[in-house]
Amino acid sequence: MNITFENVDKVSALLTINIEKSDYEDKVKKALKDFSHKASLPGFRPGKVPASLIQKRFGKEIMAEEINKLIGEEINKYIRENKVNMLAEPLPNEEKTPAIDFETQENFTFAFDIALAPEFDAKLSKKDKLTYYDIKVDDALVDQQVQSFCQRGGQHVKAESYEARDMVKGQLTQLDANGATLEGGITVEDTVMLPEYMKSDEEKAKFQGAKVGDVITFNPAKAYESDTELASMLRISKEEAAEMKADFNFQISEITRFVPAKLSQELYDQMLGKDVVKSEEEFRKFIADDIKKNFNSEAEYQFTQDLRSYVINRIGEVEFPEALLKRFMKLRNADKGEEYVENNFKDSLPELLWHLAKEQICDQLEVKVQHEDVLETAKAYTRIQFAQYGMINLPEESITNYAAEMLKNEQQAQGLVERTVENMMAAKVKEVVTLKVKEVTMDEFRKLTEKK
Repeated sequence: MNITFENVDKVSALLTINIEKSDYEDKVKKALKDFSHKASLPGFRPGKVPASLIQKRFGKEIMAEEINKLIGEEINKYIRENKVNMLAEPLPNEEKTPAIDFETQENFTFAFDIALAPEFDAKLSKKDKLTYYDIKVDDALVDQQVQSFCQRGGQHVKAESYEARDMVKGQLTQLDANGATLEGGITVEDTVMLPEYMKSDEEKAKFQGAKVGDVITFNPAKAYESDTELASMLRISKEEAAEMKADFNFQISEITRFVPAKLSQELYDQMLGKDVVKSEEEFRKFIADDIKKNFNSEAEYQFTQDLRSYVINRIGEVEFPEALLKRFMKLRNADKGEEYVENNFKDSLPELLWHLAKEQICDQLEVKVQHEDVLETAKAYTRIQFAQYGMINLPEESITNYAAEMLKNEQQAQGLVERTVENMMAAKVKEVVTLKVKEVTMDEFRKLTEKK
């Protein structure tokens, strides 16, 4: 067997492998013997088919299969031992490969096009200067979250007189032009309204200070500009609502007010779990720490994005074996056609460059990712997801189980592996480069990231 490797240009090469009968003969004999042990043909018991018949019927097919396996093994071995920085997979070069006939030939030559990675240096040092944003948690943010918890822990209570944002319930009765009850007009029992959200300030003001039992005369068509809202409240069609101009009486039978919870041990236990905190000071500290964790996660992500931009800009323009990569992309997406490749190829190159740069940086900084690291990333992502619904103190076992389920999804798992690699790489990058830590408010951080 002989393998030759010839550089065609800086980013592509031709690998040629010459195989002789002695290279594959023993492998084919063993494969034929293994096959004969389980072969079943009409007229013969399983495993008792004559070797000559096996050779005649399946010999060339098995030989081709063994040669293909040998080619794959030897190419991978050559690439590995010679540290060829290859992109994608070897692609058969039909022009350089002589015609093959397994019926008559014993020696074979196969040629493959090899896409090579471009050469560049992505390694980092103290000469490289990067900014890390430390997002400040101020009292206003903590106050907002405290208020949110109080709202979630609040309850609806009955009230005697109306105040802004109260909910009123009662009977609607249509009036005629003289302000009397319209005979045969619309009457709706148990109508519920939120006057605070009426579009007309004039109509809204009619409810201010009203008490249970009071009768309010107002105009629904002026109060609600939307025909859909009006139709729903009066229980008529949208077409009828569009023509409705009459005043109505509304007799209040019930006023309901939402009262936020007050800071208390009951609220702390309800929101965070029993005895997690035992005072307002501890409650606020817990909230501040939780906000800071989320801010840190955003800051870390932004640092990774800034690192990516910095490294790619520092590398500058590189040459890729575009023709070979397009061939490979087309093979991998055979069902999507040529148009898919043309529309997506250019966008894939920055991703490929960043992937290669990350490999260099990870090698330089000896970043090694274990399953436990990926699980921790999944758990962190799980906590963020649940926190969006106000569930910020779930048992560790529940978090772990949910994260483990995420990792069973191949696509999600791959994304979490990539995120873990970048997180671990970013942590080590901070130790290597010259890092400027800049404290910013959340508003300042948002403006900075929007510009980027």
